[in-house]
Amino acid sequence: MKALLGTKIGMTQIISKDGVAVPVTLIQAGPVTVTQVKTVETDGYTAVQVAYGEGKNLSKAVAGHVKPAGSTPKYIREIRVSELPEGLSVGSTIDVTTFTLGDIVDATGTSKGKGFAGTVKRHNFITSRHTHGGKGDVRKVGSIGSMYPQKVFKGKRMAGRMGHDQVTVKNLVVAYVDPTNNLIGLRGAVPGPKKGLIIIGGKA
Repeated sequence: MKALLGTKIGMTQIISKDGVAVPVTLIQAGPVTVTQVKTVETDGYTAVQVAYGEGKNLSKAVAGHVKPAGSTPKYIREIRVSELPEGLSVGSTIDVTTFTLGDIVDATGTSKGKGFAGTVKRHNFITSRHTHGGKGDVRKVGSIGSMYPQKVFKGKRMAGRMGHDQVTVKNLVVAYVDPTNNLIGLRGAVPGPKKGLIIIGGKA
């Protein structure tokens, strides 16, 4: 199973074998511990629940759940799989050696929150004219309809909370793997701030 949890360190660049500088995002990935294995027979679908990090003050429910795996995790996430790998059981460990250079993966994280934003920043609206009759309200939305249907449809592009959404970047290439320090480098940008939780999922 090519899936891993980790925390984002930041972006840097490495020099490839052909001498080209490659931008990569470094992630402190794993090792993760399998805390539960779900099957179609018992749960209706196939998935693997993994735990990452060292947590504090676990509730009795969580502590009892992860006790068979011998883990006290900070994060617990469930990853759906098409089929379970052989030999995978509660207490098994998955680390960066699961991935090799050149693998194609997806990275899921929570984007940076930007608070309450206007339409210019949030939806790339243009401003109204600054001169020749402009009233100075250059960043206001303006009319959103005065007649039919006499309501605002859901999804109308307006000012509101921006960011802090789950974002998945697909088809990133594994450009760096360091099993000693549990580091993995993905070519390109990965969503989220530093120390944000990242879920790395392989294509195979």
